[in-house]
Amino acid sequence: MYTLPKIERFNQDVLSKYHIYNSVFITLPFDSIDNTGVLLPLFTEVCETGFKKQETPGEIVEFFAKKYLHTDSESDKIDLMFRFIQYIERQIVLFDAIEDAAFPAVNNMEGRGSLRDIKEKADDKNSKEELIEFLENFNVRTVLTAHPTQFYPGAVLGIINDLTAAIRENNLLGIKQLLAQLGKTPFIQNEKPNPYDEAVSLVWYLENVFYETAGEMVHYLEKNLFSGNSIKNPLIKLGFWPGGDRDGNPFVTTEITLKVADRLRTSILKCYYVEMRRLKRKLTFSGVDILVSELEQKLYRSVFYSKGEIFITLDEFISQLKRIRTIIVEQHQSLYVDQLDALLIKVNLFGFHFATLDIRQNSKVHDAVFRDVVNFYLQSGSKVFPTNYFELTESEKIDVLSNVSGNLNPEDFENEMTNSTLGSIQAIKTIQKNNGEFGSNRYIISNNESALNVMETFALFKLSDWDLPTVDIIPLFESVDDLQNAHEIMEKLYTNPAYAKHLETRNKKQTIMLGFSDGTKDGGYLMANWSIYKAKESLTEISRKYGIKVIFFDGRGGPPARGGGKTHKFYASLGPNIENNEIQVTVQGQTISSNFGTLDSCRHNLENLLSAGVTNQVFAKGRNELTQDEKKILNQLAELGYEKYLSFKNHPKFIPYLEQMSTLKYYAKTNIGSRPSKRSKSENLDFADLRAIPFVGSWSQLKQNVPGFFGVGTALKYFEDTNQWDKVQNLYDGSLFFKTLLENSMMSLAKSFFPLTAYMSKDPEFGEFWLIIYNEFLETKRLLLKIAGHKELMENYPDGKASIDIRERIVLPLLTIQQYGLTRINELMKQKNPDEKLISVYEKIVTRSLFGNTNASRNSA
Repeated sequence: MYTLPKIERFNQDVLSKYHIYNSVFITLPFDSIDNTGVLLPLFTEVCETGFKKQETPGEIVEFFAKKYLHTDSESDKIDLMFRFIQYIERQIVLFDAIEDAAFPAVNNMEGRGSLRDIKEKADDKNSKEELIEFLENFNVRTVLTAHPTQFYPGAVLGIINDLTAAIRENNLLGIKQLLAQLGKTPFIQNEKPNPYDEAVSLVWYLENVFYETAGEMVHYLEKNLFSGNSIKNPLIKLGFWPGGDRDGNPFVTTEITLKVADRLRTSILKCYYVEMRRLKRKLTFSGVDILVSELEQKLYRSVFYSKGEIFITLDEFISQLKRIRTIIVEQHQSLYVDQLDALLIKVNLFGFHFATLDIRQNSKVHDAVFRDVVNFYLQSGSKVFPTNYFELTESEKIDVLSNVSGNLNPEDFENEMTNSTLGSIQAIKTIQKNNGEFGSNRYIISNNESALNVMETFALFKLSDWDLPTVDIIPLFESVDDLQNAHEIMEKLYTNPAYAKHLETRNKKQTIMLGFSDGTKDGGYLMANWSIYKAKESLTEISRKYGIKVIFFDGRGGPPARGGGKTHKFYASLGPNIENNEIQVTVQGQTISSNFGTLDSCRHNLENLLSAGVTNQVFAKGRNELTQDEKKILNQLAELGYEKYLSFKNHPKFIPYLEQMSTLKYYAKTNIGSRPSKRSKSENLDFADLRAIPFVGSWSQLKQNVPGFFGVGTALKYFEDTNQWDKVQNLYDGSLFFKTLLENSMMSLAKSFFPLTAYMSKDPEFGEFWLIIYNEFLETKRLLLKIAGHKELMENYPDGKASIDIRERIVLPLLTIQQYGLTRINELMKQKNPDEKLISVYEKIVTRSLFGNTNASRNSA
């Protein structure tokens, strides 16, 4: 049967259904004034027409009020804006649910990047044995983070899930009821969640999506590639940050960390218990039924009666399952052995830990903690540290740190940060005892700038009565300078006898984290991505020199500006000079729900990540290696982009523009995450303290998406102006890395809409600054279309473009309302006696508008 093109499948299964169900939705009465759903389409048309006529958001709102409300009353306009916001938020939910329901129809689940595709390619290329060897040593690790970019509260996520199922079944009555429920369910949280609340909401994805998907993927490979033999290697690993990520989050305490670890263990035991219940209905034959019942009882008690007590060990559980399997095979013709194997696979993947709880803290905090620790020892008369420790050079300090040991008690320190930092090390010990080593065996140092930062952390473990820590210490390099120096820092560590001994106990593996988010904020789009690529090459070279297997852990956000976009293409493009032992990547906020929120989308994206590793190592071995000339061109492009971005970032209006013209300061009021929106408590905005999420998110709300493109046009134009265009054109045509880099930048451009803020061009203070952004946007768009040979952005991803277009149309009224609110606030603030009450109302409008805009973008922050 002929399969329709992807865009036609999208139009049939997403677009047409949205129009049908939205027409039902807008006729449902949710409040005492039931004409909101009738007025909203009219307002959308007025917005579209108004921006084509170059009208301001203020003019658009005033025109609509006079024509359709027949009133100049500000309170009437405000009332309607709030109702529009409520409707639009729910329209986005509806569209999300329809897209999720249509995912397997729109995307070819067995096509390129799938496990089936991998197997068939291996068969065609006679590389089955090579593929098997690769899969026995390779891992994909998705790490769910607590970063606040998910605006849906738990109740709404539940409705999306139910709505998706109802849409799949074309259950019109069920859909209508769920839409009515959606209309009456609050979208805002009155209080910030604590880190444990965040953990609980993300555990839902582990239990309901990752558990099934990862198990099925490995089961498929065992049956179809490994001839029924089990894969000893846990191919899919899960990481977890809520409750362990302390960087800038004072609410993550030792108690919270332990509580989250307990929840993770209870959750995986609950999953096993549910499976044992299912198996109990099938494994009813003699010699097996008693063993199954015994396991079910022990799991039940561990989940529901334990209060932390476990009535079965992991080894005992595995041993008993294998015993049951042997009896089934030998005495019962292997009846239901497939279902039992499926459970054994999951136990091998998830143990009693489910996901590894990573601990993360900032190097600046460690510096302060370590000063406190050293002073504690010096005041006690101990000889652990020399009295002149703080006057020593870095290398002398490292020599001292290489030989320290002790038994610190966190309670001996009054300083809360010292107490909690040492407490987190003790917590890792406790978690490993209860959940196994994989429960928590990674400590990440953010803002890592030196080998001393790593050795201080290593010393904290040794001083906490842990002679050979069963923990990977992971430096996170983020700024452009730190990325450039990373290989020198690692060489100091590799050549340090104490650290080298530590690596021996960790199977000579060193995980290094590289941060896209702060790299882009620091150096712009091209420089951040190229710096990370070069850092990976130099870190691979230095690690191979010392016989260390380096593993790269990418701190990626959702949008291209933070390392998102077509992520799997980046991994497929890396070439032989970048180590490819594992793909480790952070997933957060909207990206969790949009990329991994359903069984289908989770399977599709996990398989694509796995396929990217296979492609790079097995199928395209050596093909993606950049030549020296290509590297020179990339280097030049990055430097040109960096220069342009730096001049922009250092512009005197840069910070004032974000503060006064964007939604930056409203992120802290949304109550979506436990972590503060900036690192310091200072009232003044310091660029260094600004977190990447509100930074990137604020540009996204303005529909300017600066971090995803700024400097790209300037860099490409240089090659055009100097008659060297063929160099960048050949690079684009021949390098998957460069092509993916620019394609992702195109996504940032496609999600930009400058008519929204064109009124700023006439602003006496910020007009010139706005024009700098707009001109770079126009130049980048022109040159990206030229290099791709396209007439419009993203034309090679028609379904993705169509999805963006619909989402942008849904939120256009919301964006208009947001800009209207911001301009009204600025007008009111300039009055001689500002109306504080009215300002507060408009601030609430702006804050509420953040929710729908962010959810609609799915990867805007």
